[in-house]
Amino acid sequence: MDISVVIPIFNEEESLPELMAWIQRVMENNHFSYEVIMVDDGSKDNSWQVVHSLLQKNYNIKGIKFRRNYGKSAALFCGFDVVQGDVVITMDADLQDSPDEIPELYRMITKDGYDLVSGWKKKRHDPVLTKNLPSKLYNWTVRRMTGIQLHDMNCGLKAYRKNVVKSIEVYGEMHRYIPVLAKWAGYNKIGEKVVVHSERKYGITKFGFERFIRGPLDLLSVMFISRFVKRPMHFFGILGLLMIIIGIAAAVWLGVEKIIQLKNGIVGNLLTQSPYFFVALTAMIIGAQFFLAGFLGDLVSRSSAERNKYQIDETTFN
Repeated sequence: MDISVVIPIFNEEESLPELMAWIQRVMENNHFSYEVIMVDDGSKDNSWQVVHSLLQKNYNIKGIKFRRNYGKSAALFCGFDVVQGDVVITMDADLQDSPDEIPELYRMITKDGYDLVSGWKKKRHDPVLTKNLPSKLYNWTVRRMTGIQLHDMNCGLKAYRKNVVKSIEVYGEMHRYIPVLAKWAGYNKIGEKVVVHSERKYGITKFGFERFIRGPLDLLSVMFISRFVKRPMHFFGILGLLMIIIGIAAAVWLGVEKIIQLKNGIVGNLLTQSPYFFVALTAMIIGAQFFLAGFLGDLVSRSSAERNKYQIDETTFN
């Protein structure tokens, strides 16, 4: 099979028929063998009924329905789990991503040899203050921290070689950082393509201001996972060693100061009456705790194996 298209859905009943007709037209015009995997992320409207009606007409459609809303990362993870196409395309269901980009994305994976190609919405049809400017700042920060030179890390329109999506684990809110996870998994040929970004035709955006809080926290989490998940002692050990050195240095300074005072005939205060004594003691205790966290992290090595188990209410494959 040439292409698998994975589409997370959350309250998009109005756009689905038009989107599917558009995808079908592109696939047939380019003679691609394909499948479309629609993952209903606990929609409150009639999105799942629409998916059912569409798959009755097109046997290339597969549907997965969550019992409740888990988020975009969960939808992508479950979609990636069942894909069969050599190239995997992800796109949003709101018609802001154009299926006309699929042939070129497919060519860049199969002919140019990219492992992953991310869309770049160079001209955006979003509010400047609430989306465009925060997006520019966010992408600049991610580029600086990860070294991956993408202008639009969070673009929903991406193409992957199949073994890329089979090698990464997307959970929580990590869909924003799939290129980082792919690079960590050893897929270093990451490209970018300028794509058309259309205005939203139906409904309203599903992302609120909480993304400004979750985004930076997820970035820190991804950076830690990508660098230290197999060697947490390298992270916690360095912090612990630094804190212990600070504590020992403070204690030595106090001791030397006390010796000098005694030689000069100055009794002075007790060591425990100096605030630096408590700084030294606290630093050494914190350092020991960091070391303990590193040892425990090495033992656990990975987070809970349960994190990617979701309650799927219904699965419908043709």
